[in-house]
Amino acid sequence: MEKPSNLLLKVARRLFNNADEQARFIAALVDPQPFSPCILWCQERPQISPFVVEISTLWQPKFIDRLNISEKPGQHFLHQQGYFYCLDFSSVFAASVLLTINQPISLIFDMCAAPGGKSIFAWKALQPDLLISNEVIGKRLGMLISNLKRCQIQPSCVVNRDPSIFAESFSQSSNLVIVDAPCTGQSLLAKGGKAPGCFHHTSINKSANRQKRIIANSAQVVAPQGYLLYMTCTYSPEENEQVCEWFLEKFPQFKAVKVEHLSTYQSHLTDIPCYRMFPQDRLGAGAFTVLLQNTEDGEIKDGQLETILAMSRYKNMITQSDVNQEDI
Repeated sequence: MEKPSNLLLKVARRLFNNADEQARFIAALVDPQPFSPCILWCQERPQISPFVVEISTLWQPKFIDRLNISEKPGQHFLHQQGYFYCLDFSSVFAASVLLTINQPISLIFDMCAAPGGKSIFAWKALQPDLLISNEVIGKRLGMLISNLKRCQIQPSCVVNRDPSIFAESFSQSSNLVIVDAPCTGQSLLAKGGKAPGCFHHTSINKSANRQKRIIANSAQVVAPQGYLLYMTCTYSPEENEQVCEWFLEKFPQFKAVKVEHLSTYQSHLTDIPCYRMFPQDRLGAGAFTVLLQNTEDGEIKDGQLETILAMSRYKNMITQSDVNQEDI
């Protein structure tokens, strides 16, 4: 096992008071072990699974299977045919807060969508009338479009604009806005990947400022009584709890929603109902998630979909009747 850096030690001490928990967290990052693969069934699951499936967690959606660690679902022919999408179980954890939404969702706007896992999860869980998946990084558009097409996610479209444009031209129009925020990516280490400088305060502060800009613009797209899902795959409080605290102070019309099925994962770093998964739990590499609701009353603004569709890089089975009416 390699020696942890001083910056990693510092983050571990901020996250955990218990020395044993600090040690387990550090070990998960400096000596990463593989996690069980996970799949989201986009189409009907076969009566007999082609994979060895692990026992479900209490909060795991019915359309998700966590597989035996020896399985390689990405190589199965059903994957190529779009029957399922492979994703990290941490992503399932973060997106599972959407299962608490009990009102019809006509429009979902995924603000940072590539490679598409959260868009596909939201589409499967909520069955919207339209899914709009935005990605500002041009080189990431190809995999987003490919995944949505392969998994037959429709009606949907892909757009390629900075969130500030939607804040101005598409305000208060979406029942749900998803922000899987770009971050320092510290959880990549738990997967055996690289994330140079991810624990340095300069990188963390730069990411936190960018996240605040994105979530502030995204909030303006949320319709009255609509929802904003904010999540990251990093551990630093500056990119997670502190972003939430800043946001709720700046946008007091929003409130954080309690998610009962994740109550045991409540972050101990704030009183705001937000939730964390850590890699030492051996379910996934780690995630932070919070579901925010716009408590304002009012009507959803419409008549702007034509503008969004005109920006679209890819329209998947969208017709006029369907819609009824760069880099960061």
